[in-house]
Amino acid sequence: MSVPKLSLSENTEAALAKTRAEVVVVGTVRGADGLELAAGAEAVDAAFDGELADVLTTMGATGKAEETVKLPTLGRLPAGVVLAVGLGSPEVGPEDVRRAAGASGRALAGTARALTTLSAVDLQAAVEGTVLGSYTFDRYKSEPGTAPVGTLDVAAPEEGTTRAHRATLKAAGTIAEAVTVARDLVNTPPNDLYPGSFADRARELAEDAGVDFEVLDEKALARKGFGGILGVGGGSSRPPRLLRLRYRGPKARKKVALVGKGITFDTGGISIKPAAGMDEMTSDMAGAAAVLASVLLAAKLKYPLEVVAHIPLAENMPSATAYRPGDVLTMYGGRTVEVLNTDAEGRLVLADAIVRACEEDPDYLVETSTLTGAQKVALGNRTPGIMGEEEFRDRVADLAQATGENGWPMPLPEELRSDLDSKLADIANVSGQRWGGMLAAGHFLREFVAEGVPWTHIDVAGPAYHTGSPWGYTGKGGTGVPVRTIAAVLADVADHG
Repeated sequence: MSVPKLSLSENTEAALAKTRAEVVVVGTVRGADGLELAAGAEAVDAAFDGELADVLTTMGATGKAEETVKLPTLGRLPAGVVLAVGLGSPEVGPEDVRRAAGASGRALAGTARALTTLSAVDLQAAVEGTVLGSYTFDRYKSEPGTAPVGTLDVAAPEEGTTRAHRATLKAAGTIAEAVTVARDLVNTPPNDLYPGSFADRARELAEDAGVDFEVLDEKALARKGFGGILGVGGGSSRPPRLLRLRYRGPKARKKVALVGKGITFDTGGISIKPAAGMDEMTSDMAGAAAVLASVLLAAKLKYPLEVVAHIPLAENMPSATAYRPGDVLTMYGGRTVEVLNTDAEGRLVLADAIVRACEEDPDYLVETSTLTGAQKVALGNRTPGIMGEEEFRDRVADLAQATGENGWPMPLPEELRSDLDSKLADIANVSGQRWGGMLAAGHFLREFVAEGVPWTHIDVAGPAYHTGSPWGYTGKGGTGVPVRTIAAVLADVADHG
């Protein structure tokens, strides 16, 4: 993981006077009469005698979203290049800034130091977008690619105090760094990232952040009756684990439990998946990665909360010891589940972890996973589905939309619950219907949440992993979704209870 070093300047004019940046980033928008400069570009424009917009227009710039155009300064500025990046419409919001900053982050590859003025529009969005857009993962390449920008000078907005700007910079940098932690874990191939090695990495990160760490191996899981985790992990030569990480902040007023699915590779088990696209199942531990990154983030930002993460880890493989369709598993807490499909494994490991998390009487429970392909059918590859207790579900969805991760609230219609009735056990792990698969999975999880606990599940089956061309601040591979949503939830609970 490598993120740019961040440095705050009082304002654009002061930053330009003392910067050692090679490139200065300015924003552009599509105005009614053509390209216009965004806030923060005034001092740069002055160096071009007020003609920067005209020069950029001559070079073909239009201000459309994520457009990048480089312009040599020819000695007008200490920096040698102006990088103009489009924000789109003049009605600029935080996500517009975040995506434009992401495009600038990619364009800055190979730059030792850059100055961004997008921060004059929105400081947090500019920092998050630039850091995330700069992200690369080349650990397994014999010849690493071009290095991301090394240092990012950030011009402070005109409004607000220096103290407030520094706090925003720290929060934005820490959140972006947490996203890169999750991305790195998701992008690590499954021959190197399996339950045991994930646990080892989590221990290192927890110790560095001062977070309490515990791990249950397969023997401890058997003694304590974690039948879901053991059932799913039984087909692999690499045994399962259950991690517990705990951060207790100063003057902690609320306890938030986090649970994340950690299937380090998912073949589907005996109900094996098609070969096409199975390589993407390296991302089936994206929920675990997000939860791990989030509890570390809470510690680094010293939230006045107690945050306890429970992370079940298993590899779902077919073998002579794998669990089968038709098996009945006794879950942690004693409830029994009839397995009708071994590829509906995530809900089984999550159920064990949910029951364990609820034993600690949290004020809120947030869990996340690449739960169902049905999420992608319903909402596509960029929109997480959010289920749970209605009031808390809507609160989390609003925060997801504010962060740019765009989670959408989903119902749990009562008529779907009966589809999970089992002839053998307390509940079946899938319904016999083709429709409402994400919602049926939500019903299954709800059965294991303790009564009275405000709970939400964030299904990121599509949004956790991106296979297409880069866009905004999202490159190929792990996206780190929903770290920023969880960070926003923790901050909101810290502020409002």
